[in-house]
Amino acid sequence: MSRIGKKAVAVPSGVTVTIDGQTVTVKGPKGQLAWTVAEEIEVKQEGAELVLSKRADTTRAQAMWGLSRTLVNNMVVGVTQGFEQTLELVGVGYRAAMKGNALSMQLGFSHDVDVAPPAGVTFATPKQTEIKISGIDKQVVGEIASQIRRLRPPEPYKGKGVRYAGEKVRRKEGKKK
Repeated sequence: MSRIGKKAVAVPSGVTVTIDGQTVTVKGPKGQLAWTVAEEIEVKQEGAELVLSKRADTTRAQAMWGLSRTLVNNMVVGVTQGFEQTLELVGVGYRAAMKGNALSMQLGFSHDVDVAPPAGVTFATPKQTEIKISGIDKQVVGEIASQIRRLRPPEPYKGKGVRYAGEKVRRKEGKKK
């Protein structure tokens, strides 16, 4: 039995939840998100909480129960607090700067790499070697962070590259004489 699915999703004040069939729409101070819940899951609003339950006791319903609860909870957290991912640039000459809304990075290539933010995502560069990605949709923020990291992943010999804040890079010893 899902321990995550059993927990109700708390809906804070200032957030409105609309359930239209299987589509759950969450509107809050930071914006609006919508997601269609799987057919095996039933969503009910009881006061200031959302309760998700299985319609049938199948393997797929069991798998979708906890997932659906987590995704609905992420929507509620996203429209109230938002999500943020921080990337660090490690390496000589590696730096990032804002060019309008877009992010311009020097990553050791012969050219600058420019990344335009998708809808609902904002970039910030508090330091030249730090990038903050923020938005209301957790999946989109994580996907953009992953795409930027993929441009120059950290290499194991010197540790140069783009890495998540706090990420540990396993270092290798260089060749010996």
